Amino acid sequence: ARATGAQRVLGGVTERELQEHKGCWGDTKAVGGSTEVGTPSLLLPHQGSFPARYPRMPGTSPFCPLDPNHSVFFLVDNGTQGQVGGEASFRARLERYIAQQKVGTGGLGSIEIPVLLMLIGGDATMFRRVSEATRASIPCLLLGGSGGAADCLARLLEETSKCGSLGGICCFTPLIPPQVERIGELRELVTVYSDQEGLEEFETVLLKALVKACQGSHEASSYLDELRLAVAWNRVDIASSELFREDVLWQPSLLEGPMRDALLGDRPALVRLFVENGLDVGQFLTWGRLEELYMGAPEASLLCQLLTRRHGGPAEPSPPPDYLSLERAPPDGCLPLVAHILRELLGDVCAPFYVGLHPPGQPPNKVSLVDWAPSYRDELSPNPWTDLFIWAVLLNRREMATYCWEMVSEVMMEGLGGALDSRGGRCVSAPPSQCTHSSRSPPPGVFGECYRNSEPRVYKLLVRRSQLWGSATVLQLAHQADARLFFAQDGVQSLLTQNWWGEMDRSTPVWQLLLTFFCPPLIFTDLITFRWSGHRCQMHHRGHPGRVGRFWDPDAPVPHVPRHFWLRRWRQFWGAPVTAFLGNVVMYLLFLLLFSYVLLMDFAPPPPDGPSGTEIVLYVWVFTLVCEEVRQGCFVGTQPLAQRVWHYLQDTWNQLDIAALLLFMLGLGCRLSPWTYESGRTILCLDFMVFTLRLIHIFAVNKQLGPKMIIVGKMIKDVGLFLFFLGVWLVAYGVTTEGLLHPHDRRLPWIFRRVFYRPYLQIFGQIPLNEIDGESPRGLSVQGIWGHMFGAECAKNLEDVFQLCKVFSLLPSPSYTFSKVQGNSDIYWKSQRYSLILEYHSRPTLAPPFIVFSHLHLIVKRYVRKVQSAKGQHFLLDLSEVQDGRLLTWESVQKETFLVAQARQNRERDTERLRRTSQKVDMALKQLSEIRESERRLRTLETQVYDGEPGNPPAAPFPVRKVRSRS
Repeated sequence: ARATGAQRVLGGVTERELQEHKGCWGDTKAVGGSTEVGTPSLLLPHQGSFPARYPRMPGTSPFCPLDPNHSVFFLVDNGTQGQVGGEASFRARLERYIAQQKVGTGGLGSIEIPVLLMLIGGDATMFRRVSEATRASIPCLLLGGSGGAADCLARLLEETSKCGSLGGICCFTPLIPPQVERIGELRELVTVYSDQEGLEEFETVLLKALVKACQGSHEASSYLDELRLAVAWNRVDIASSELFREDVLWQPSLLEGPMRDALLGDRPALVRLFVENGLDVGQFLTWGRLEELYMGAPEASLLCQLLTRRHGGPAEPSPPPDYLSLERAPPDGCLPLVAHILRELLGDVCAPFYVGLHPPGQPPNKVSLVDWAPSYRDELSPNPWTDLFIWAVLLNRREMATYCWEMVSEVMMEGLGGALDSRGGRCVSAPPSQCTHSSRSPPPGVFGECYRNSEPRVYKLLVRRSQLWGSATVLQLAHQADARLFFAQDGVQSLLTQNWWGEMDRSTPVWQLLLTFFCPPLIFTDLITFRWSGHRCQMHHRGHPGRVGRFWDPDAPVPHVPRHFWLRRWRQFWGAPVTAFLGNVVMYLLFLLLFSYVLLMDFAPPPPDGPSGTEIVLYVWVFTLVCEEVRQGCFVGTQPLAQRVWHYLQDTWNQLDIAALLLFMLGLGCRLSPWTYESGRTILCLDFMVFTLRLIHIFAVNKQLGPKMIIVGKMIKDVGLFLFFLGVWLVAYGVTTEGLLHPHDRRLPWIFRRVFYRPYLQIFGQIPLNEIDGESPRGLSVQGIWGHMFGAECAKNLEDVFQLCKVFSLLPSPSYTFSKVQGNSDIYWKSQRYSLILEYHSRPTLAPPFIVFSHLHLIVKRYVRKVQSAKGQHFLLDLSEVQDGRLLTWESVQKETFLVAQARQNRERDTERLRRTSQKVDMALKQLSEIRESERRLRTLETQVYDGEPGNPPAAPFPVRKVRSRS
């Protein structure tokens, strides 16, 4: 009862009637006659108030006190005194009333309350009780081995199971009540259970007893309540073996209610069972049912809290951005609220979910929810498994999300989308699943299976635009979800390396690339190998006449090849991201060299004598850097301008670039004024340090330097806390030594210099011994000399202790951080590599200061000629409907192959072997109990044969003798 939530209603209310089961009925209701209770006057206060105070009083009265193990008492007074059974009619009416009530998942009243009579022991009067229950179609459960009427009735039903009638025994033995014959006529409503039959859970016995009462019918509607009860108790084993039989045909319409309850109750095994038995999710999931699923979220879940806030709860967040405004939403609908939540979690990487068409004249990126009418609730969802997957991820239901992920068509997109949803949910709240690989990426086995099968198809799968996910790609979702383990896989890194080298062969040595960069005519020689020129003829002979974007496709037309060989080679070399990276590195080093030369050798006086020619070149160079930062922040992407600027400012290195440029402008303004000339020079010198730090990000794309820079960055964070304590100790030591060594100095600049600068120098060994150990300063008294000496010694000892603490605390921390981060630095760098390659892929071909010509070319090309960039095809691929269907079918086949292999591995695990061994032991025990039962029946037959032999007096059957002995 505790496991199933069942309510127990017992026939006894006193301690005498339940003394055998005392202490086992924690939350039990009892129905009994009030005339059987001792001191009933205490239960009826004069004021008529309740609850009544009923103390336990010892005594020898024939009446017994109430049993304190019950929680509720129904006391019935029929006017008799000391007679048992007067409450039978009231209990029957109570049971009929309870059976007419309905409860269900979500409070919609979908399950009728089942009533079952369980007989434990009992006397001859219980035959009438069981007979009345069977006539009312109430299932009965007899607990074998409990003695009394339960054992008698169980034996009678067992021994007459072949003949099917108890009439002969009732005529032979008039001691058996006539109600037993009526019980035998409805024996399908009676189930006998004995603890020797097996190790089944008691809730399994109850459910089997309820199912057995319906086995006389072959209509599926007769089993509907039992199916809903199996869903409520999560008994998929009973549902699959007892309810979904060959002789029972389930219509899909009958399974819709249990399917809804299984989804709300998080029963993935039952959902799988319903789908396998004919339920079409495409015909089941409407927008109205999807809203019911969202509104049925538990109150303690994060999704329910977010929906409450969006609906106008107590914690109302900031209003949504203007590009996602709700013009008109249904009064009780929650899908618009879910659309807002998904927009916040997914960001702008894909189009919003659950939105209508944008109004005419409105840009597609400013989608608004319009034309929502009440009739939309009856419309079917075009992508039911995707909607269920998102719902399961938002509710953090791992197993349900895993099953929905197995049923979707776009495996990689769904897995990364779920990872992004669950990651955003964790950020809002302070998990899904195997399908999102610890909520960071889809299962690596699926992608590995696809990569081993076909490398070109995997490349297309990573960059194809998904119409289901708002024209987003797998790489975009993985980057948004920070799926580091996904980026660390060989297939993704192979694609990034291929796009990094462009049309050039990825095995090209670096020295050949450098030589060709500084000597461009070598492009037209065979020094650099290009994949397109080498593979074109081969692919043509193999029957592949074309490609889509950067990936070969048999259905694509023959690509247009430029007529001029030199023009094609020129574009292939300078259009590669590795060439853009090399140009930026070389020109940035030249920029730092020019900057240092100006600061050290050619920093002219303020106007009119300056600036010099090299300074003007430097200023023009910085202006081109400003133009490039403006392009990256305001003209990259398709989002609104505010969103593009906001995303640009989120990058730490972009913040460093802005700080360097602002410092340069400030230094330039101060340098041009005669009054702030030296200040401007100082600011420019500091700005040179900031520009030099920018080299760290440039070389982070290197395979060897990138992971090491990540380790250094993590170690700097650990050292930062120690530097804080170092500053505190230095200030304490500086103030102490200044007060002891220079008590009469009132020069504020010198005081600050000695307080902050002297302790810093003493860390490196520059200790002023002439001040500490020299003669006493002029004007000091003897007491001041002693205080000066002892105070200095104490300060030196304090500094020594600090040095020891620094050594023993600073050295272990970096070593621990290094060992901890070293294993994950390569994975972290591979995930950052996508952003770096994408950045250089989107940059113009020329590097500053010549980038200004590329900017002019882009302005003319984009805004005058309205021509889109061809570089977008490297990371964005649009496929036709036929090509997209073929690719998704191939992906689904690889997913099924992976799932079959994974299931085979799970069966071979130790835990699975142990489970199967346990099942075999249970089956052996069940067979052993059947053998014992057969032996017992054989002994009974031998006894009956002996009693029927001539000369032996006829004896009544064993159950009758047992009842006779009790009477």
